[in-house]
Amino acid sequence: MPPPIADDPGFREVHFLVVDFEATTPAGHPPEPVEVAALGLRHRERSGPQPSGFRWEALMRPPARAPLTPRATAHTGIRPEQLAGEPPAEVVLRRLDEQVPPGPAVLVAHSAPVEAGIVHRYRTACPRLARLPVLDTIRMAKSALPGLSSYGLDALLDHTGLPRPSRRHRAMPDVEATARLFQLLLAELARAAKVRSLTELVSRFALPAEATRPRQLTLDE
Repeated sequence: MPPPIADDPGFREVHFLVVDFEATTPAGHPPEPVEVAALGLRHRERSGPQPSGFRWEALMRPPARAPLTPRATAHTGIRPEQLAGEPPAEVVLRRLDEQVPPGPAVLVAHSAPVEAGIVHRYRTACPRLARLPVLDTIRMAKSALPGLSSYGLDALLDHTGLPRPSRRHRAMPDVEATARLFQLLLAELARAAKVRSLTELVSRFALPAEATRPRQLTLDE
């Protein structure tokens, strides 16, 4: 018998968009994205969320104030010369925002505050993405797999038997790994009746979009 969440109309209609940024973080600056990837998942009968056909990835040139650091190159394998001719993040994220399929959508990320923070800072370029909640696979894993010593992506892939991508710390391989982990965690949470609807899934495991929060005016505004 399929879990109750499979009968929820909202769950059946939503497009899950798994996202990952690779970024550089020079001292004194917030993370600046240098690569982004996104992969769509939609519900299918008897198999849960499966790839929808939406797949997008791009490199981007960081601003001069936040150049690619040697540490970021060592971490990702991305070299400064690969980014020199790429458009800046504002252009890339606007293109991604324009390509997101229509209809209800929810973002999915591992360690969602990082991805959510980047999207929010570039919200004028990607207004649709910036208004979406971001499901955090770390939060989901802590409920589905309690008591682990680490909830990092590598640790969770090893614990669940999912393969580590050969190009770990590049955006699309990490998105593909996160998508597989999301599918597994969602199936476990649904099987254990810990989530019964899309609304419950989002309320328990997603960061609300900062762009949708009411803004409180200060006295000098």
